[in-house]
Amino acid sequence: MVTKTFSRITALITLSAAIILSGCSNNIEYINEDNADQAISLGLDRKDFENAAQDALESLLASNALNKAGGGRYVVAIGKVVNNTTLRIDTDMLIKKIRIGMLQSGKAVITSAVSANGTADELIFDVRELRDNDEFKQDTIAQKGTLYAPDFSLTGKILQRIARTGNDKQMVEYYFQLTLTELRSGLVYWESESTVGKLGSNKSAIW
Repeated sequence: MVTKTFSRITALITLSAAIILSGCSNNIEYINEDNADQAISLGLDRKDFENAAQDALESLLASNALNKAGGGRYVVAIGKVVNNTTLRIDTDMLIKKIRIGMLQSGKAVITSAVSANGTADELIFDVRELRDNDEFKQDTIAQKGTLYAPDFSLTGKILQRIARTGNDKQMVEYYFQLTLTELRSGLVYWESESTVGKLGSNKSAIW
């Protein structure tokens, strides 16, 4: 009896999984003709973030906004990257690749002392609380006036637009918008927008 019950449960789980997977596939395609691959879902996946980040990074470096007169590197702080979609996504998937690219370019460094959420690395200030602590060699403790203020902030937004196209189809477009602002003057030195468009069945879930 237990074996039969277990077999029925297994069959139901398998059937449910098949239904979910069939609902997710539904021949979802990228709208961009340059992308011949079939999309995994109407939502955003790792490949979408990587492509959007690569497009933004190439645009940023080509703009010469980070070319510092006289050489050297600019200090960039990461500001808010707002998720204005129906998806629960980690915006670091977009920003991390751009951060790495900026560092590797030799044109900028990223500060962890200042970010949209305060201090990105709390140890920066934790170690400064060790001043006058006799257990630590004081010449190894960061002194006052050693932190660098950022020259620029990188902020962004991810937007989503859903449209019904007829024939039981829906089109979902995602817009990756980024802005580089000089903090001293408040002037925008660079902006970019990358678009990811997908077309699929109305029955396809967006996640």
